[in-house]
Amino acid sequence: MPKLAALTLTIFVLAIIDTWLFGLAPMAALHLQVWMSFIAWGVHFMAGGKTSGAKAAVLSMSFGAVVGMCAALSIGSLGFLGSLAAPVAVGVGAAVIVLGSKVPTLEAIPAGFYGFAAIFALIGLKGVDSPTAAIGPTIISIIIGAAFGYVSEVVTDTLSKKSSELAEATAS
Repeated sequence: MPKLAALTLTIFVLAIIDTWLFGLAPMAALHLQVWMSFIAWGVHFMAGGKTSGAKAAVLSMSFGAVVGMCAALSIGSLGFLGSLAAPVAVGVGAAVIVLGSKVPTLEAIPAGFYGFAAIFALIGLKGVDSPTAAIGPTIISIIIGAAFGYVSEVVTDTLSKKSSELAEATAS
């Protein structure tokens, strides 16, 4: 099977499974988010795929989420800044993500920003009322998404490889 067809079929099936999985009552009760999973899935490919792409998705996005949690928690302490409290907390968090990229396992800066944003987005959803309540569901959703990215790549490679092997055997 041509690689694009294999990827399309694989993504089609796995996207259905991922979306269905996150719709299950236990996942919803834990505030896990399919959109975070899809972002991590994309980061897996953005970061080069394979094990290193999955690792970059999980580590950089989770780091960004932890930084986002800390930034959100610090806003109250920065109340003396008035309307600048949240912008300063976000600015410091953004700087920390960039500085953290000097650590090789955290070098995917965009992924760090995605994790950072995911924390603030989850806090805004009904049922998640604090940064500390948002960190667990965010990191679990990221891990699931990175796993889907890895699996989709492996399945795609397997489908396209079997097709090329069959073509070679037929041509011989």
